[in-house]
Amino acid sequence: MHAGEKFTLRETLYWTRRDIYKFLLIGLVPTALYVLLDWHFLSVPWLPVALVGTALAFLVGFKNNASYDRLWEARKVWGAIVNDSRTWAMMSIDYVTNKHASVELSPEELKSIHQRLIYRHIAWLTALRHQLRQKKGWETMEKIHNVEFRKFYDVAEQDHKLEDDLKPFLSAEEYTYVLSKKNRATHILKQQSRDLRELYEKGYIEDFRHMELENILRAFFEHQGKSERIKNFPYPRHFATVNNYFIWIFIFLAPLGMIEEFNTLAEKLNPHLVWLTVPFSALISWVFHTMDKLGTSTENPFEGSAIDVPITSLSRTIEIDLREMLDETDLPAPVPMKNNIIT
Repeated sequence: MHAGEKFTLRETLYWTRRDIYKFLLIGLVPTALYVLLDWHFLSVPWLPVALVGTALAFLVGFKNNASYDRLWEARKVWGAIVNDSRTWAMMSIDYVTNKHASVELSPEELKSIHQRLIYRHIAWLTALRHQLRQKKGWETMEKIHNVEFRKFYDVAEQDHKLEDDLKPFLSAEEYTYVLSKKNRATHILKQQSRDLRELYEKGYIEDFRHMELENILRAFFEHQGKSERIKNFPYPRHFATVNNYFIWIFIFLAPLGMIEEFNTLAEKLNPHLVWLTVPFSALISWVFHTMDKLGTSTENPFEGSAIDVPITSLSRTIEIDLREMLDETDLPAPVPMKNNIIT
C-alpha cells in the first residue's frame, strides 16, 4: 500500500516506460510510411476510432470499479481481523481465570495458557498471510514491469520462509502437525478449538466462556474464507480478455486516425507537424493502457504489489498489540515503510 501523498512521476514513468516505448514505435511506423512513402491509404477516419475509444472508456471504468471493490472488500476483511484479534486476546486473558475455573490454577499455569492461545493466533495470522501471498496463474507480479518495480519495496512473505516465521509461535508438536497440512491456517484454528475443548473438559473455563471463545474462532474462519475467496476467484477472465483485445485495437488504430488530422494541420502551418502524430497517439494510448493496467494491478489485493492490502504490516500490528496484552516488553518493530510503500 502506498502511504505517501502520491506515486512520483519518476515511479509512474518507470513502471510504464516499456509501454511508452511500444506506443512510440506503434505511432512512428505508420507515420513514417505515410510521410516518407506516401502510403496515405493507412489513414482512417477519426470517428470510428473515437467510437472504439468511447466503448473502451466504459469497459475500463467498469473494470476499475470492480477491481476497487475487490481491494476495498479485502481491506474491510482485514480490518475485521484486526478487531477480532484484539477481542480474542482480551477474552483469552479475561475468560481463563481462577474466578471461572472449577480447579485452582497457579499464576504460571494461567500465563502459559494465555500465551499459548495468543501465540497460536499469531501463528494463524502468519500462515494466512503466507497463503495469501502465494502466486496464482492470473496474477501479474511476475510481469517484467512489476518485477522491476519490486526494488522500491519489500514483501516479507517472498523473502522469508513460512517455516521460519511459524516456529516461534507453536510448540514443537503443533509445528510438525501444522506443516504436514496443506491449509496451515485452517489447522491452526482447529488446534485452537481443540485447546478450548480441553480447557473446558478440565474445568478451566465453563460453558458460557467456552462458547464465546468458539464464536470468535468461527469469525476467524469467516474472515479466512472471505480472504481465500478474493484470492482464489479472479476478476472474470472473459472481461479481462475483452478489455485486453479492445485496448490493443484502440492503440493500433489511434495513430491511423490521427495522421490525417495532423497532416491537415501540417498543410496549413508546417509540413513537419504531421510527426506530432507519434507523441500524441502515444500519449492517448498511454492514458488508456495505464488506466487498464492499474485496474489489473488492483484486481488481486494480496499478490504483493505496491497497492496491495498491507497484510504484513497489519499482522505485525496485531502481534505487537497482543503481546503487549501479555505484558511482554521484547516486541518486534513495526514493519518499516520503504519509499512510502508498506506491505
